[in-house]
Amino acid sequence: MTRRLLSVTTVASLLLAALSAAPALALDEAARLWLVGERAFADGLHPLSRRVLERFVTEHPNDARLPSALLLLGRTRLALGETDLALGAFRRVRPLAPPAAQQLEARFWEAEALYRLKRFAEARAAYDEVMQKDAASPLAPEALYGLALCELELQRPDAAVKAFRDFTTTWPEHAQAPSATFYLAQTLFDLKRYAEAVPLLASFPTKSPRHKLAPDAQYLLGSTRVAMGERDAGVEDLKAFVAAYPSHAQAPAARQAITGTLAKHGNKTQQQSAYTQLMQQSPPTPEALYDAGLIAGRLGQAQNQDAAWRRLRKEFPSHSLAHQAALELARAAFKRKSWQEAATQAKAATASNDDAVRAEALLLTGESELKLNRFREAAKSFETVGAVKNLEAADRYRALAGLGLAREQLEELRAALTAYESVASKCPDATLRDWARDRAAAVKARLSKSPAAGEKRS
Repeated sequence: MTRRLLSVTTVASLLLAALSAAPALALDEAARLWLVGERAFADGLHPLSRRVLERFVTEHPNDARLPSALLLLGRTRLALGETDLALGAFRRVRPLAPPAAQQLEARFWEAEALYRLKRFAEARAAYDEVMQKDAASPLAPEALYGLALCELELQRPDAAVKAFRDFTTTWPEHAQAPSATFYLAQTLFDLKRYAEAVPLLASFPTKSPRHKLAPDAQYLLGSTRVAMGERDAGVEDLKAFVAAYPSHAQAPAARQAITGTLAKHGNKTQQQSAYTQLMQQSPPTPEALYDAGLIAGRLGQAQNQDAAWRRLRKEFPSHSLAHQAALELARAAFKRKSWQEAATQAKAATASNDDAVRAEALLLTGESELKLNRFREAAKSFETVGAVKNLEAADRYRALAGLGLAREQLEELRAALTAYESVASKCPDATLRDWARDRAAAVKARLSKSPAAGEKRS
C-alpha cells in the first residue's frame, strides 16, 4: 500500500509539473506528458494515464514517440473497457511507419480489441498475421492462443484443436499453457475424441495443481471417462470433484452424473447407496429427489419411488421436475386403477411448460375422469389437448377418441360421431382406427333409430 501511494504521489507531482510548466520550459512539455502517462499506466492509474496520453497525442502529433503513445493509449482504453476507442488508437499506429516490432505489437493489440468486440473472424486474421510475420516474436504465444480461441468462437473445433495443440507443444511452460491444455481437452470432449482428452486431463492436477481451471479439469475428466465407458473410474473422479469443490458451479451436474450413471449401470448395492445419499442430501434439490425416484423405480421399490416424488412435489411444487414427477405418479396410479389419485396427480402435471408433459397429463386427466364417470370434466380435458403446441399425431387422435367417449356418455351423439369419424379416417394407429369405426357405427345406429337422441341434453 505504501509503495502504491508513493507511486501515485510521484505521478501526481509529475503531472502537476507538466501542467504548470513555465513558458520557458515548453520544449520539455511533451517529455513530461509522456513520462506521466507511461508511469501512470505502469501503476494501474488508467484514467490518469488516458487523460495525459490523449493530451500528448493531440498536442504533439509530430513527436517521435507518437506511435508508442498511441499504443499505450490504446492499452489504457482497453483496460478501461473503451474497446472501440482502443481499436481506433491501435489502427492509427501502422500508418505512422514505426519500426517493424512496433507495427507487430499494434497489430496484436488490434486483434485483442477485435476479440473483445466479438469480431472473431477479423481478430483471427490479425492474430494469424502476427504469427506469420514473426513466429519467434515474444507476442507469438499470445497470438496463437488468441487465434485458437477465435477458432472456437467461429465453431471450427478441428482448427482449434490444432492451434491449442501447437501452443502446448511449442510453449509448454508458458503461463497460458494450462488454459490451452484445458480448452484442448474440452474441445476433444465435444468432438467425442475421449481417448485423446483423458491423458491431458489426468495430468492436469500434477502439472497445474493451483490453476483456476484445475476443478473444471477434474470434473471434465470424470465426465469424459463416463462418456467413454469407463464408468467406475469416471464416477470416482466425479465423487472426488464434488468432495473437493462442493460449491463449484458444476457440482450439481457432477452429482447428477454420478447418480444417473449408478442408476443405469450400477449394481443394486451402489444404487441403494445412491438413493439414500440423494434423499439425505442437504439442502435438498429437485434434481436429487427426482433422481432418487428413478433409482427406486429401477430397484423395484415402488414405495420409495412414491416417497421421493411426493416429497419433490411438496417441497418444489413449481419446478419442472415436480410436474414430471406428478405425471409419473399419475401413470402409476392409473396402472393400479386408483382413478381419483391418477386424476389429482395428472391435473398437477398440466401446469408444466413442456408440451409433451402437458399433453400426456391432460390425456391422463381425461381418461381418469372417464373412469370416475365425470364425463363433462373428461370432455374439457380432451378438448384442451388440441390447444397444446407441437402436439404429436398419436396424442391428438387419442384425445379425439376420449372426447368421443365422453360425448357419447353425455348423449351428445352427433359430437361423438364427429370425433369418432375423425379418428377412423385419419389416425395412424390401425387398432385405434378400427375401434373408432366400430364406435362410429354404433352411434350411427342409435341416431338412425332416434334422431333426437343426438341433441345435447339440457
